[in-house]
Formats: sequence, structure tokens, C-alpha cells
Amino acid sequence: MNRDNARSACGAILPVAITLCLSVSSVFAQTSLAPPQDLRAFDTPSDGGGSLTVLWSPASYDNAATRYQVLLGEETAVPDPAAMQVVAEFPANQHYVRESKWPWWTRPATGDQHQFTLRNGRGVELKDGTAYSITVAAVRSDVREIATPVQATPQPNWINWNQMNNLMLALLFGGIVFYAIGTARKREIFLRRIPGLAAVDEAIGRATELGKPILYLTGAHDMSDPSTIAAAVILGRVAKRTAAYGTDLLVPHRDPITMAVCQEITKQAYLEAGGLPGNYETGLPGSRQARSLQGRLEFLHYV
Repeated sequence: MNRDNARSACGAILPVAITLCLSVSSVFAQTSLAPPQDLRAFDTPSDGGGSLTVLWSPASYDNAATRYQVLLGEETAVPDPAAMQVVAEFPANQHYVRESKWPWWTRPATGDQHQFTLRNGRGVELKDGTAYSITVAAVRSDVREIATPVQATPQPNWINWNQMNNLMLALLFGGIVFYAIGTARKREIFLRRIPGLAAVDEAIGRATELGKPILYLTGAHDMSDPSTIAAAVILGRVAKRTAAYGTDLLVPHRDPITMAVCQEITKQAYLEAGGLPGNYETGLPGSRQARSLQGRLEFLHYV
């Protein structure tokens, strides 16, 4: 009884085992190594020279167990490709065109193609204008299949087409600027008046009516602070108005560099407003002297 059961079990297992062996053998037959197909090599576009790009089609055996080798030869006619120098080796499921940093408008092939770029360094020296032989080998264990070598010559390029988007943006921005300038010349453009500047003009007028000097503060910071720079720019406009109205202007500051900048800005503004050099003074005037400086520009330098 036990022998019959064993025989029936063996009879049931044997066809399954045969089918499994046939399927495994067919899988290995389908993934057997073959030389890489559609191998191409050319000068890397949009570069400064000293670089070559290699492309080839994907294969059914592309997996981590299989590796690709990139071989380089300095002779255009290579009698034995196996003797060429191995300059790179990596798993067969890596280095695709879709993984590269090329923009879509300069990609030389579809994303599923294999791609490798040879550059100077790490034992590789590519001279511009020199032809090289390049091939790719598929390796698994002790089996090695080498494709037919192809030739390519590195050379520098005048235009970097990868940066074409920056050129288009620059042209677009320039076109907008020139259009805005042309539009401004043809018609009047409304510019909203800043309320703060209107208040400054009103304060200058009140000080002139009362006969009081104007105290202008640029803040306690030095010229590296943005607020001080902005205050110095506005000082030029205020100085022109005070010079035109004949009002005293007092500009104190603790920093000597900022003080010197304010002096030059105010002096230039006063001269542009029609003032005479004799009406420009610097120093630490007393209260009596300040009252007698009618229509002059005054600076208080507090240290």
C-alpha cells in the first residue's frame, strides 16, 4: 500500500519537475549574453571638449548580475577589442539616458537607452581632435561579449545648447523692458505719489515759514545698512529743497564714514540747486552761530 502511494506521488511530481526544468532552461536561454546592440559614440554636445558620449540599446539581460564595461582604444583600427583599456564598469541596470542631466531638447536618444560619458580624469585622457575607438562589453561571470568598436573624436563646441532656456528668458525679459520703455515714451504713465515724500515737502515748507532749521537723521547705523543707504538717497532731495528755500539743514551722525557721505551728497545737491560754495559749511556750530547761518547747509558731527 505504501509502495503504491509512493509510486503515485513520484508519478505526479515528475511531470512538474520536468516542466520546471524546461521553463528555467528557456529563461536562461532567453537571457543569454549577447554583444550590446546599436552602439554609438560621438562628441559630447554643448561642452568645452575632452569628452565623448556612448549610447547603446537596452537588452533582456539588463540586471544587477550582469555588468557593462566601457573600453577605450587610442587607435582607430583595433585588431583585438578585448585588449582595449577598460575605463568604466557598472551594473547593467544603470546609466540610462533618463538619468542624465541633459534637458529634453538636447537628449540624443530615448530615455530607455544606455548612456555613458567619458571625461578626462581617473586614468582617461581625451585629446581634442584625436579619434578614439570605443566599445562596450557585457560581462556575466566568466562570459564576456564585446560589441564592434566605433570611432569618435572629441572637440570643443562654440554654443552650449543646454543653456538655451536662459537665452530665451533673457531675450524675453529684454523685449519686455524695451516694450515698457517704448510705451512710456508714447503715453503718460500714472505713478502713484509716495505719501512720505509729500509729507517731507510739507515739513520743509512749514520749517521755512517758521524760520526754523531742519534736523535730518539717517539713523544710528553705518553705510552697510540698507536703511542708511535709503536715507542718504532721500537726503539729496531734501537738500535741494532746503537750498531752494534758503532753510538751514542740520545732519548729525556718529559714524565718520556716513558723515562724509552725507556731506558730499548735500554739497552736491546744494550746488545743483544754484547755491554758492561759500554757503556750504561743516563743523560743530554753536547755537548763536546756527541762528546766524541763514540759508546755509549745516552739519553736526557727533562723535
